[in-house]
Amino acid sequence: MNRDYLIISPCRNEEAFMRHTLDSVTQQSIKPKKWIIVDDGSTDSTPSILKEYADKFSFIEIVTRDNRGHRSVGPGVIEAFYEGYSHINIDDYQYICKLDLDLILPPKYFELVMQKLEGDQRLGTYSGKAYYTDKASGKYVSEGCGDESSIGATKFYKVVCFKQIGGFVRQVMWDGIDSHRCRYFGWKSASYDEEETRFTHLRPMGSSQKGILTGRQRHGFGQYFMGTGIVYMMAATVYRLVKRPFIIGALAMFWGYMKSMLTRVEKMNDPELIKFINQYQWNCLFKGKAKATRLLEEKQASKWEPHQKGYDLPI
Repeated sequence: MNRDYLIISPCRNEEAFMRHTLDSVTQQSIKPKKWIIVDDGSTDSTPSILKEYADKFSFIEIVTRDNRGHRSVGPGVIEAFYEGYSHINIDDYQYICKLDLDLILPPKYFELVMQKLEGDQRLGTYSGKAYYTDKASGKYVSEGCGDESSIGATKFYKVVCFKQIGGFVRQVMWDGIDSHRCRYFGWKSASYDEEETRFTHLRPMGSSQKGILTGRQRHGFGQYFMGTGIVYMMAATVYRLVKRPFIIGALAMFWGYMKSMLTRVEKMNDPELIKFINQYQWNCLFKGKAKATRLLEEKQASKWEPHQKGYDLPI
C-alpha cells in the first residue's frame, strides 16, 4: 500500500506557533516522504527555526522567497504553495497536503486521514476538524466548519484528484472552489468530527475582531468571485447574524459581496462551474446543506472517472 505523502507549508513570521506544528509532523506515526516549507519572506526567527529542523530531519526542505513586506492571505498563500510545488515531481507521491504552521496535530493524524481516503475510492480530499482553546472559558471549542469540505489549514488530497481538479485557484475562496470542483468531477470532499483527528488551531479564525471583520469582507468578495447569487448570499448573511461577532460579522460579509458587485469585480471565468455551484446552493437553501451534499454526490457518481482530463494546474 502506497502511503507516500508530500506536505507543502507556506509560512511567514510563524515563530510563535511553528514549533508546535514542526514537532507534531515530525512525531507522526507515518511521516511524510517530503515536507517542503516555503518561507515567504519572514523577518522574525522563522528562518533559523526552520534550519534547525531541516538539519535534524532529512525529509524537510526549505524554500525561501523574497520579503514582500507583509503577510498575504488567499492568493498570496497559494502563490507560495506553488513555489514549493515547483520543486517536486507530483507523480512521486500518492497524496499531497497543504498545511499551515499554526497547528497542533494528534500523533496519528495523517495515518487516520489516509485510512479514510483508502476506505472510499471517491473521497478525494479529507481532514479532521479544527478546534481552539477559548481564552475566556478555557474550553476546547470547535471552529464550526461544515462537513462538506476539507479544512483549508490542512488540505489533504489524493494526488489523482488534486491533478484532475486543477489544484488550488490563486484567489480568495481557493479552499471552497476546490471542493466544488471535486463534486463536479464526481469526487467527494469531507471533514468529520472524530476525536482522534481533531487538531488545534493556535491562531483560530476570528481570533481578533479586526481580523474577523476583514476576513468576513474577504469571504464576501470570494463568494462573489465564485459566482454566488445574491439570494443565497442574503440567506447566508441572515444565518451569520447569530455568529460571532454578532450582526457586524454578517454585515461585513455582505458588504464585501456588495462592494465587489458594485465595483464590477471580475468573476471566476468558469460559467459551467458557476452554474453547478449555483444549483448546489439553491438545493442547500431548500434541503439543507447535508442532504443537498449527499444528493449531489449520488447524482455525480456517474461522472467519476479519476484519470479523465480535468483542469490544468495553475503553475
